[in-house]
Parts: sequence; C-alpha cells; structure tokens
Amino acid sequence: MRPHHLSLLGLLAGVGPLAAQVRPGIEVLLADSIHLVAGKRVALLTNQTGVDRQGRRDVDLLRSTAGVELRLLFSPEHGFRGVEDRPGLPDGVDSATGLPIYSLYGGTPLSDVAALDSTDVVLVDLQDIGARYYSYPTVAVLLMREATRRGKPVVVLDRPDPLGGAVVQGSTPATRGPLAGVADFLPMPMRHGTTLGEMVRMANAVYAIHARLTVVPAAGWRRSQYYDETGLPWVKPSPNMPDLESAIHYPGTCLFEATNLSVGRGTDFAFQAIGAPWLDPAKVLARLGPTPGVALDAVTFTPRAPTDGKYDGVALPGLRLRVTDRQRYDPAATAVALLVATRAAQRDSLRFNVARFDQLAAGPALRRAILAGRSAGAIARAWQPALVRFRRERGKYLLY
Repeated sequence: MRPHHLSLLGLLAGVGPLAAQVRPGIEVLLADSIHLVAGKRVALLTNQTGVDRQGRRDVDLLRSTAGVELRLLFSPEHGFRGVEDRPGLPDGVDSATGLPIYSLYGGTPLSDVAALDSTDVVLVDLQDIGARYYSYPTVAVLLMREATRRGKPVVVLDRPDPLGGAVVQGSTPATRGPLAGVADFLPMPMRHGTTLGEMVRMANAVYAIHARLTVVPAAGWRRSQYYDETGLPWVKPSPNMPDLESAIHYPGTCLFEATNLSVGRGTDFAFQAIGAPWLDPAKVLARLGPTPGVALDAVTFTPRAPTDGKYDGVALPGLRLRVTDRQRYDPAATAVALLVATRAAQRDSLRFNVARFDQLAAGPALRRAILAGRSAGAIARAWQPALVRFRRERGKYLLY
C-alpha cells in the first residue's frame, strides 16, 4: 500500500495570519483523526517532547481517550524522559502508568520485542531538531521497518522542524548507506529543512520499506516558521539542546564534537561555543573572514561534568556564536570556516577523531579538504549540486 498523509485542507480551514498557535500532530489526531486509533491496541514511540500545547503527555492523553488501548512504549536515545546522555539505556517502566518502556537505545533488540505482536498500530511522536546528526528520525524509521515486517500500520504525529523548512544547507551523503542501527544517519544534508513526518515518508520510499504509513500533520505550520514562531513551548529534545539558539547552531557546531575542542557541553549554552585550552581566539578570528548572520566573540567558559568528557572544570578560551540574522546565517558553512581558520592559525593543535568526523561530515571529503588547506568558500560551493538534487528529491514528500 502506498504511504499517504491526511489532507491539510480541512485542518487548515480558517487558519490565517492571526492564528495563535500551531497544533502538533497529537492534537490533530485526537480532534480530527481519532479513527486511526479508535478501538485499537497501540504502541507508542515517544519521549518528553510528546506533549500537546498545554504540556500534557501523549501517554496520558491516549489513555484518557475512550476506545484507545495504549499497550506499550518505546523510547529513543536519551530515554523516555530525555535526561540521559550515555549509551546502553535499559528497558524500564513508566512509573505513572505502569506501562513497559522498551529502549531502542540499548534495551531489548527490536526484533525480540514480542509485545509488539499484541498491538494493532504503532504511533510515533518525537521532536526532531532539524540536523542530520539527530538520531530520532533514524529510530522512527527502524521501528517503522519492524512494524511493517509484522504487518502493523504506522502513524507519525508530526511536529515542526525547529529551524524552519525553507532552507537546506551543508554536505549531503554521496550515497545512501545502510540503516542498521540508531547510530546511522538518514541520507540528508546537515540542515535538511524537513519534518520528522516528511523524513519518514522519504525513508519509506528510499529504503523500499513499503509501510502502511500515515502522517498526521502539525496543523497551521508554515515552512518559513522557526520554532519560536509556532506558539509551541520549547521542550528540550535532549539534555544538551537547551534552547532554539543551540538548535540553530547545531547543524554546524556538531562537527566540533569529533575534534579536540569543546562545544560547550557542561554549560547552559551547549553548541553555541567552541573552546580548548590551546585555542587562541584572536588568532582564529584574524583568519576567519566574514561570517554572515552570526557574531563571534572571544569568551572564557568552564565545562562542568560535560557528557563528552572534554575539559571538565577547565577554564577554556573560546568563541561564542550568536545569531544576528537567521536569513543570512549558514551554520554548516560557518563551522567549516571556523575549522579552516583554526587549522590555519594553529596547525599543530587541531585534532580530528577521524572515524567520527567522517561520519558526521558524510564522508572524508570535508576533513581532507580542511587538511589540504582549501578555502571555506570553495568547500561550501562544492556542496551546492548535491543540495539542488536533494531539494528536488524531497519535494515528493513535503506536506507543508
């Protein structure tokens, strides 16, 4: 059966420029599309982001809906409550309801979760962040693949892309890699401009899963809207994603995770800064050149119990990034410019975790270009043909 999505015509009727809030997919499901779960036994993949506009959990909303029997829960990376930042998370139990939680990040292998056979439909409600490196879309696709193997339909309750859906930026994988586990990335650019529901629709086709897939849209969302324009409350999608500012920088600054620089983990501005004991901010800024849409300032910050283990308790000279113009800012290109400038200014200090960096960068080309001394502008220009192809391909799956 071909995947489909609900018509937006009825959902958006009467929505105009004065509309106060976007309605997330869970609200649309319960108000307009209850037939998808009515009279059915339900499995739900979610975490702390699976809430309505009032902050009420999907779990509680579904359990209080007549005719819906919520049987079991699945959790992604960072756990059901979104507070873990470590590998190997075990299965658990939701203390409020007694429902079992199967961790898809270290718990019972998905193929061994026998309880899934006793359900009729699988729901997915996770807030993605808008960057290729985030694992939530991958885990949603892995669950969709297993649900399809067992003959279960899948319903994705969509939410806005926090970075908007109008812009795509950064490198794009040259080939589609296998999707074997949560550490694998979908074949998307660094900033992909696509909602979780749209990504799952694309993956359903690209990986030939042939799921019976329905995406319940986020009513009222426009592709031009950043998250703070939706009226929805910010719920930290993961422990080191404190606010939208961090999310906007993340498609670029995440690359520094695979270097010997801190990205500000262990502070309240993770992914908004880079630093290291050896960094000379003045030298890097002198090599940097223009950075449209973002200001960079020399700072000192001290990570406290950072989950990446970098420089705990050490006062780090660093650079703090602040968005000044969202329309002009390219976080991926800016991060590359910073890497190029750091390499040029302090050639013997910058180090790469080669395997991890190449995974984040969709191959070795970026690392090799930096080490070869190519300009940041030339590197970013080389991304453009693949971005054009991606925009063309993703057009088949867009819902908004």
